[in-house]
Amino acid sequence: MSASESNVVFLEAFRAEPGLDARRAVQTPDTDKHVLEKRAGSAARVSFGPFCLLPTQLLLREGDRPVPVGSRSLEILIALLERRGELVSKQDLMARVWPNLFVHPSNLAVHISRLRRALRDGRDGRRFIVNIPGRGYCFVAAVDVSGHEN
Repeated sequence: MSASESNVVFLEAFRAEPGLDARRAVQTPDTDKHVLEKRAGSAARVSFGPFCLLPTQLLLREGDRPVPVGSRSLEILIALLERRGELVSKQDLMARVWPNLFVHPSNLAVHISRLRRALRDGRDGRRFIVNIPGRGYCFVAAVDVSGHEN
């Protein structure tokens, strides 16, 4: 079996999850991904499921209620939203969240777990963050970006 055939077989394992096209998520870049990369000068409001992220305020809300999430977990969420539908490697996430620091890779897993718990990922048919084992994570939910944070 060739390397590309084994990748297809590997990716087919994720097709069982409703609403997830792992082949698109891993292989197809989207040119409108980096909606938050200039968040300091941007007033973008990002909505997904019942949640709303206000990146300039580093605030995640569910309805009118703030969701208690630490700053590192929020930084991971922002990085995943910037590249939604695309595989973000563990190395990229760690370099972004812990720049110029060596931290054990288990720290990333702990923060992803906390983030999933806060989002209730995997419950009630919701799916936001998918793990591609050994490679990284992908934000797979539909996202709505608006120009205001109100």
